[in-house]
This record gives sequence, C-alpha cells and structure tokens, in this order.
Amino acid sequence: MRFITTTCIVVLVFLGKICYGEQVVVYTSEDKAFSEPILQKFEKTSGIKVLAIYDTEETKSTGLMNRLIVEKKNPQADVFWSGDPIRPVLLEMKGITAPYISESASDIPEIYKDDEGYWTGFSAQARIILYNTNLVGMDEKPLSIFDLVKPKWKGQVAIANPLFGTTLAHIAALFITLGDEKAREYLNDLKANGVRIVSSNGEVKRLVTRGEVKVGLTDTDDANVAIQEGKPVKMVFPDQLGIGTFIMPNMVCLINNSLNPENGKKLIDYLLSRKVEKKLAWAPSAQMPLRHDVKTPAHVVTINAINGMRLDYHKVAKKLDEISEFLKQWAGY
Repeated sequence: MRFITTTCIVVLVFLGKICYGEQVVVYTSEDKAFSEPILQKFEKTSGIKVLAIYDTEETKSTGLMNRLIVEKKNPQADVFWSGDPIRPVLLEMKGITAPYISESASDIPEIYKDDEGYWTGFSAQARIILYNTNLVGMDEKPLSIFDLVKPKWKGQVAIANPLFGTTLAHIAALFITLGDEKAREYLNDLKANGVRIVSSNGEVKRLVTRGEVKVGLTDTDDANVAIQEGKPVKMVFPDQLGIGTFIMPNMVCLINNSLNPENGKKLIDYLLSRKVEKKLAWAPSAQMPLRHDVKTPAHVVTINAINGMRLDYHKVAKKLDEISEFLKQWAGY
C-alpha cells in the first residue's frame, strides 16, 4: 500500500511538471502582431509552452496592470511584457514584481534598467508627431508638441485617450519635465485649440492617413506601419532642440510568487537578447534597439541619434495617480 501511495505521488509530481512546469504565462501590452511571432519563436526553440494574454488597443498596459494588481495574492502570470516603461515601475512599487537581473541585459544601457532588477528595458518606441503629407508641406510641419496649440492647427490635431497606455505615460512625463502648472496650461491650450480625443493611437493614425486631421500624436510603431503601407504620412521626432522626445522602451519583469518563475526567467532572457531587438527592428513596427550596434534597416533611427527626454521613471509613475482626476476632467470622462 505504501509503495502504491509513493508511486502515485511520484506520478502526480511528474504530471504536474508536464502540466505546469513546462509552460510560462506572459501578459503583454505589446501589439499582438509584433509580440506573438517573438513568443512563438521562444516556444519553438525552448520547448516551453507560452500562454499569452494580450491587452486591448484601447486600454494598452492599463488593463493588464490592473489585472496583475487584482491577482497579487494569487498570481496567474509569470512575466509582464509592457509596451511602455511606466507600468512595470508601478507594479514594482506595489510589490507585484520580483527582482531578476538577466545576463542577457549586460550590454543594455543602465538608464533603461532597474538597479535591483525589478524591470529591464529593450527595443524602444517614441512618441512622435504624424502628419499627412498631402495636407502639410515639409516647410510647415510642426517640430514641437508646443506648435500644436497654435491657431494654424485648430481642430486639426488628434490624440489618443489620455487615461490609458502611452498617451498617459507621455503626459505624466510632461508633468515631470515642465512642472504641474505649465503642463496643465499646455493641455488646456491644446483642448482650447480643438484637439480631437480618440480611442487609441491606432485611431490617431487612421485619422491622419485619411486626412480627417492634419497631424496627430502617436507612437513610432503605428507611424512606421502606415509609412510602410504607402500611406501619405511622415513623422517628426518632436522637440529635438528643446525638452526632447519621449522614448518608450519595452519593459519586462518577473511576477512575484508566480507559478513558473524559472521558465519566466528563461523567457525574460530571450526577450532581452540581441536577436529579439534585431527582430523587432526589422518587423513592421521598426522598433529602435537599445544596443547601438544591433543591425537595423536604413529607415530605423538609432536610439543614440535622438534627443530623448531625461526622466526618472519612478517619478513619472508616481505622477500618474496625481494627475488622474485632472485628466478625466480634461478628457471629458
């Protein structure tokens, strides 16, 4: 009887390893079109089954972050792959992520890594101004986000819902860079100039490509896809002579007390590898590697060629809660 019981326990443990140990659960706000091929390649090369949960276009990062907060005492994810650098910092502050310093990230610039390993950055996007080339000439394109409050752009600017995703992160960064008073003044001027607030960055791209507005604030991945599709649009990295462009590296972090932490670490090692940065650079999203020597297509701007905003991600993350009520009122929610 004791032999049978011991045998049953061994079998159950073995089956448990098959069912649970050889898989990894990742929550990701990176667009499915770009992240899914990366995750499928990891699954194929590692033999570890990847269960991926993707965020919606409208709630980018925020929806999954809230889910991780709800699941804190019973985590379902092993890894969070964020399309912006702020949400992982918020999760760190709430005790939801665990430290892990990956050897794969040894040559990633220190500015994009947490000293204790709670989050690590890789391939970046940027917040840019997208303009319709049929409606805006090269000599009249806006070079700064502050140009968008001028009368010539009245009713001709689109921005995604500021309560979610990269738009929210960008605005929080502006509050840190400009100070509360000047940031509020800028947003109020933008609203007074008839800015159109739409559901997502993808919708901003669509409005600009269709000529329903002349310009829009969106991300480089949306802009690059439109350009490669032959749409009549170009982009500007704004404020190169001023505050700089908001750079947004992907961030990856390990979830505290997850079911598959070792497999989670393996996935993180893979995501932080040079091969993934190269894949994302050559994908339609044309993301910018954080390593300066990763081979990229000619149209992909290198990260060191852009004047980026100098930011402390912890300060930006803390600012999100402080400005939430103002942004709800500003956006009319």
